[in-house]
Amino acid sequence: MYNISYKYKRLLLLLFKLVIVIAALYFIYEKLVYNQALSFSQFQNQFSIIFTKNIWYLIFILLLTDANWLLEIYKWKILVSVEKKITYLEAFEQCLGSLTASIITPNRIGEYGVKALYFEKKIRKKIVLLNLIGNLSQLLATLTFGILGFIIIWNSFEFEIPELNIQNIFIGSSILIILYLLRKQLNLNKIKAYLKQIPSNLYFKTIGIAFLRYLIFSHQFYFLTVLFRIELDYYLVISLIFSMYLLASVIPTFAIFDWLIKGSIAIWLFSFVEMNELSILTITTLMWILNIGIPSLLGTVFILNFKLIDSE
Repeated sequence: MYNISYKYKRLLLLLFKLVIVIAALYFIYEKLVYNQALSFSQFQNQFSIIFTKNIWYLIFILLLTDANWLLEIYKWKILVSVEKKITYLEAFEQCLGSLTASIITPNRIGEYGVKALYFEKKIRKKIVLLNLIGNLSQLLATLTFGILGFIIIWNSFEFEIPELNIQNIFIGSSILIILYLLRKQLNLNKIKAYLKQIPSNLYFKTIGIAFLRYLIFSHQFYFLTVLFRIELDYYLVISLIFSMYLLASVIPTFAIFDWLIKGSIAIWLFSFVEMNELSILTITTLMWILNIGIPSLLGTVFILNFKLIDSE
């Protein structure tokens, strides 16, 4: 009976991993080849025009992607050290593996479950909470810089906020309702007690890394605008970028559609400086490929090699 049960669990795990990998690969393929907002031929043409004459600039942009993810992996490593010491390579595997799973779930919620599965059952709830702390620190950076950027462009332009998509409102409301219904299942006193046990310097480190990471990928976007010959004042462009990330963060969506949300918001924001829509869509697509698409492809390897911890 034990062997049958064990083989059954292994089969289910294999199917689970295959579903995640196949779905992730399919979504990435669809996003690149059948992009209705930006065709593959248009993207390829824009990419070849810009980077064939600027190969060193491309390397610089790739290095910023590396810096972005190295910081995220380090942030996770120090956070999870509260419960278990892991190596940088283990943190690397957990971050990219969970990213692959998260791109097919709303608001990357799948990241929480997959990261928790890398640890013993007795500490999985704590791992989920630690992951939440990491994501909230990133949200804090987005809100801080986003509000600053939005204040600047609010004083620089006269505009009206576009109408919200009803579907996004419905998704956001559903998530809030689910969280409200689940609140009674959470032992808030235990959570508060656990959070107090975490050293204060770890909170400061996490927030510091989150802010540094935010500045890296937002400036990666900025340097791409420079590459596309957008000759505008630095503070104005960076304020538009900060505002874009702020607005995108409050719209519930799937990570696979992150490029579309940011692209739509970026087109609206950069229309105030009359920036070409094709250039904006190319930049947001490149940002998605570099920071989500390629890392997700690497993560498929870790998903396929994933082994569930048997010790409970």
